[in-house]
Amino acid sequence: MSTSQTYHGQCHCGAVRFTAKTALDGMMDCNCSRCRRLGWILQAVPASEFALLSGEEKLVPYHFNTDRIDHLFCSHCGIESFARGEDGNGQAMVMINVNCLDDAPAVDRNTIKHWDGANY
Repeated sequence: MSTSQTYHGQCHCGAVRFTAKTALDGMMDCNCSRCRRLGWILQAVPASEFALLSGEEKLVPYHFNTDRIDHLFCSHCGIESFARGEDGNGQAMVMINVNCLDDAPAVDRNTIKHWDGANY
């Protein structure tokens, strides 16, 4: 297992900024209709390891399917840099979009987990 470090991320315009502490060792993509269109690379982070630094007032929620995930878009540039929800045990978590991290390493999509969200 890799060592956790704190990454900095933001939406495209920079209005929404955050930090997330993670090892980036659980990255995945998803084939649901939404994620497929967005091209997300997902990394789950416990809510306690995520900090929204700025832009709370710019976030606009979007819900679909079970309405259990808060997909949060910047109202200025439209980018969803993270989403809030709960894991299978009811623990608060944040799913960050690795593509929105300023200092993340390059990602080889062939090495990440593939989640079958289309059939979930």
